[in-house]
Amino acid sequence: MLDLDIVDAHHHLWDLSGSYPWLQGPANPDRFTGDDSAIRVNYGVPEYLADVEGLRLIGSVHVDAGAGNPLAEARWVQQVHDEMRLPTVAVAAADLAASDAAATLEELSSLPSTRGIRHILNWHPDPNYSYVDRNDLLVDETWLANFARLEGLGMSFDLQVYPHQLEQASRVAAAHPGITVVLNHTGMPTSHDADHLALWRRGIAALADQPNTYVKISGLGMTEHHWTLDSLRPFVRGAIEAFGPHRSMFASNFPVDHLYSSYGELYAAFDELTADLSLAERRDLFSGTAIRVYRLPQAELLVGRDGAS
Repeated sequence: MLDLDIVDAHHHLWDLSGSYPWLQGPANPDRFTGDDSAIRVNYGVPEYLADVEGLRLIGSVHVDAGAGNPLAEARWVQQVHDEMRLPTVAVAAADLAASDAAATLEELSSLPSTRGIRHILNWHPDPNYSYVDRNDLLVDETWLANFARLEGLGMSFDLQVYPHQLEQASRVAAAHPGITVVLNHTGMPTSHDADHLALWRRGIAALADQPNTYVKISGLGMTEHHWTLDSLRPFVRGAIEAFGPHRSMFASNFPVDHLYSSYGELYAAFDELTADLSLAERRDLFSGTAIRVYRLPQAELLVGRDGAS
């Protein structure tokens, strides 16, 4: 069993008495994530800790879960944090192309546990893979102006794109060196064929060339539902080789990735795939990088051991 403290750098909670359109609307089993009926239930801190049981969780980063009202979600996550000590910190959602984005960012920055924002940008020619209906957000003037506001607010940006969008994203990161950019879900490779793997590697290298960028190694089950150690290896090790352990972090993407494995199975895979690295490198991957990037407060680090809060 993994014998390291972990900070889960990307997980979700939700209470379906609120609005989560993607979990409450008509199911679409043709979407790349597959049949999500098993996670269309409330998922709070007790359920999360039950999944983590057996691992030494010392902190977590809650990332927006696609709520219909992102501000209400962020306020709810702050309340959960205040009551439960988990999640330790949060990344909230904000539409940087919206006319009221500036006011939204100001309010989000006032929430004590919020460290950054995410605006999902995944666009794909296949609508079953797309999260947005525009492929030009990374060059949109309004979007870029609001992205630039993050630096003054001391907020990071969680970047979620597909491999064909990575080089364009790297140019945005290069133009804003004062903003920390954290790539979600290993760049979301959608295929293992040689051409796609080469595209992913070029994009990862371009983004990693910018010193203000980091990568979360997570979410690989969404595009490969029956993963194995061998199938994960090129993406896990490729991301670490590009960014280095000091700029890489492991994350669960639970409960979404619970559709494809247990929490323990996922972290056992991360453990085995990095067994040859040094202790210092593994500490960065499992907790240290997330602590630094998301500024986890030292006083709140020990929020659970062996699954108990």
